[in-house]
Amino acid sequence: MMGLFLVSVVASSPAAAQMTGGTISGTVTDSTQAVVPGAEVTIVNQATGVSRTLLTNEKGFYSAPNLVSGRYEVRASRDGFTTAIQKNVSVRVGQEVVAGIQLQIGAVTESTEVTSQTSGIALSSSVLSNVVEGRTVRDLPINGRDWTLLAAMEPGVHTMEAQVGIGLGAPDRSNRGWGTQMMVGGNRPQQNNYRLDGISINDFSGAGPGSVLAAVLGVDAIEEFSVVTGNASAEYGKVSGGVINAVTRSGQNTLHGSAYEFLRNGALDARNFFDRAEKPPFKRDQFGGALGGPLRKDRTFFFFAYEGLRQNLSTTTVDTVPSRATRTGQLTSGRVSVDPRVVPFLDLFPLPNGPESGDSGVFSFVSEATTQEDLFTGRLDHKFSNANSLRGTFMTDASQTTGPDPYNFVVLGQESRRRLVSLEDTHILRPSLVNIARVGYSHSASVAPIDAGSIDPRGDDPSLGFEPGRTVGQIRIAGITDFVGGLQTSQTRHRYHSYQFYDDLLYTRGAHSLKFGVAAERIQTAHVSASDANGNYSFGSIEAFLTNRPQAFQASTADARPTIYLRQTVFGVYAQDDFRARPNLTLNVGLRYETATVPTEKYGRLTNLVDLTDTQPRLGSPYFDNPTRLSFSPRVGFSWDPFRSGKTAVRGGFGIYDTLPLPYQYTLLVLNSAPFYKASTVTTLPPGSFPTGAFAALTPAALRYAHIQTDPKRSYVAQWNISVQRQLPANFVLHLGYVGQHGEHQPFRTTDANIVLPLETDQGLLWPTPRASGARLNTSVGQINSLAWISANTYHGMNVHISGMRRGLHFGVSYTLSKSMDHGSSSVISNFQNSIPSPFLQFPEVMWGPSDFDVRHNAVLNYLWNVPSSGSAKGAARWLRNGWQLGGIFRAASGLPFTPLIGGDALGERNTNPYAVPDRLDTPECRSPVNPGNPDHYIKTECFLAPQPATRLG
Repeated sequence: MMGLFLVSVVASSPAAAQMTGGTISGTVTDSTQAVVPGAEVTIVNQATGVSRTLLTNEKGFYSAPNLVSGRYEVRASRDGFTTAIQKNVSVRVGQEVVAGIQLQIGAVTESTEVTSQTSGIALSSSVLSNVVEGRTVRDLPINGRDWTLLAAMEPGVHTMEAQVGIGLGAPDRSNRGWGTQMMVGGNRPQQNNYRLDGISINDFSGAGPGSVLAAVLGVDAIEEFSVVTGNASAEYGKVSGGVINAVTRSGQNTLHGSAYEFLRNGALDARNFFDRAEKPPFKRDQFGGALGGPLRKDRTFFFFAYEGLRQNLSTTTVDTVPSRATRTGQLTSGRVSVDPRVVPFLDLFPLPNGPESGDSGVFSFVSEATTQEDLFTGRLDHKFSNANSLRGTFMTDASQTTGPDPYNFVVLGQESRRRLVSLEDTHILRPSLVNIARVGYSHSASVAPIDAGSIDPRGDDPSLGFEPGRTVGQIRIAGITDFVGGLQTSQTRHRYHSYQFYDDLLYTRGAHSLKFGVAAERIQTAHVSASDANGNYSFGSIEAFLTNRPQAFQASTADARPTIYLRQTVFGVYAQDDFRARPNLTLNVGLRYETATVPTEKYGRLTNLVDLTDTQPRLGSPYFDNPTRLSFSPRVGFSWDPFRSGKTAVRGGFGIYDTLPLPYQYTLLVLNSAPFYKASTVTTLPPGSFPTGAFAALTPAALRYAHIQTDPKRSYVAQWNISVQRQLPANFVLHLGYVGQHGEHQPFRTTDANIVLPLETDQGLLWPTPRASGARLNTSVGQINSLAWISANTYHGMNVHISGMRRGLHFGVSYTLSKSMDHGSSSVISNFQNSIPSPFLQFPEVMWGPSDFDVRHNAVLNYLWNVPSSGSAKGAARWLRNGWQLGGIFRAASGLPFTPLIGGDALGERNTNPYAVPDRLDTPECRSPVNPGNPDHYIKTECFLAPQPATRLG
């Protein structure tokens, strides 16, 4: 046998999101560049020996879809030609590897070996996507070993630093999703889709998966994952944002395993600014192992991984509390008389042990939270024949944490659970026709907060209750850290079940790669809330608290907190044609139809105040008219190699993507609305109502209701992009592109639409001051939580990315310059800490401005360097000096926008979350609103004034 050695350039492009593997395709030609029909192409996984055999069509083209990630050997043969062999063809999830093969004239018993070199240039797809490979996932240092954080290395992606925290005092994080939220290509974080082995693992909140530590463990179980950041093809559905598509590792023909333990403590940590002389102790222990191998060589393989986490984290908690002078009525504005009924509750706020300024001071203490988590992942692959294979995956994760509340008053806890089962069958009906069927189940559950004991005996003392038999409730004072109450104050439970089915049919004919598919998802959820179970008083100032002048009170009734069981189905079909119009030009044309049913409740417990002035809600179905009945979404794109070298790709695309009305938009509305859930809010209380006078004021006219727009229009996002990829010397790859989008009829949430309406004039909106001088829009009800699809958004971004490998150094650099604008960024109210607390439903246009997640500049560098080995070292010295690796991630970004607000009801709108927007002074001293390097006075408050006249919205 004669062996010849050649070099072949192999290009990779994004493939189908529905599939859990990658694709190898290409054209077989002879030495004159003429196509070779009928050539036999055999593709062999070099780790497992599993093979697939196909024939080239009349265009000399072949395609092998849904291959397990890994390295492959590609053999091509035809009578009259030598057998060509390409080795080390790397297949990645969601990518199509274009591997052209040239046959030489000769005997088929002779072989020509071709060395494969992947260029990383997308020659067949316009989808903006990249793959984070297994080595990067497992070797780069990641905080908490959360592999999803690596998605933020891609251009156009960044984590949301203003996400609600994971504190133990309230269920906010549980209600809004445990995982780290990310902005992808200008889309809201709830509009992204996370998939594991082809199954969506988002929870009811629409946010990313996660545990009570806001992390996703399982680094050693992940083979790799792709990140789709824009202009997804028709295979992608359910969301309008990014897609993080991960696949688990599989076994191989050789037994392989690992065991590890990572110990992190505070020894090398810098002292926090608020820490006292000694740093609080910190210990995080993460340990586990993985094992994979064959049950039957070349046919059946298993893989199993476990990861555990045990953490004791002590942090310095910093609270703002009333100053010592304040407790005796000596305020900076003058002396007041402290109401005797307030004194026992004033004593619940600790005395300052830090600096005091004005009417408040700093109280800090070291709190310790204990967390444990256990994650199990298993996978089984079986090959029935060369034409049929089956893959199954199981994952379960459980976590819990306990620690003190912000005032070290009671001990609270949180729990979360996740579970996934997936089964996928790949059937080769004939060489040009492949069917992939997949079924799966995804489950998540959470409980927060959980009573775990009382540190202060008063935390379980019913004598301090706002109503007999209850423990002390919550107290909110403007400018003071919220007092979250004693035991049994509030709790929310969520259970989410998703049953999924996908079927994709892939057909190759001539120059066309055709794909047809169907997707169905049945969503079933269960929720129960005991929010404000012991009552919640709000005071507009410290003076109002001392003098017993409450601004508002809200509470729920113990006999009306039913479990809400929501049901919804999502169904989609698509057709996609990737047409090789010329050897250097591929056109991507697709159409997707996707609809979501209007949500129903198992027992008909849906309630909607159809008109804001209605005195009674509409009960049961339909909840709202279905806006998705005619949701056809075209997708078009191209990839052009202008120099026919395989080293340059000019790509562009346009598509329509639906923002379906999924549970994250309406669940909390359904859960907390009368008459099935009885929560009341009173915004006018007489002086002296604290602490026991408010429950009696909770009349039916104070009940909280929900208003859902009953005739929403189709909510969608239009996306477009143009980009250039170029392979540089030394195999570096440069990507430069522009991405844009415009969204219409996006969700717009407000906590209270039942306000005193302003007067619209040429001067703007004039509000009815002084406070409470006007009547609310609907005097028959209390607070009205509302959802309407009336928001719009725009996004424009420039993406730059360069990656490569040189002398053992793997690196990637990305930079994004972008601008995102909208009427509202939260699909759930106050989703971010920089969100405006309650936008005006009646006047969304006044809310237009930078998105809560608008980051103008974002640069990320990642690197892995294999330190050169010392060839001269021997024995123990060789072991110590060789095998070292350095790696890291560095990010530099501009800050997030925020809106300064004036607390209290200065405008007289009688909103349950009142505020006013101040004017900003245009003076030389106020050109910059901050004092860099001054932590005690970072924001120049003197540069913001209440609007004059006071009736004007600032």
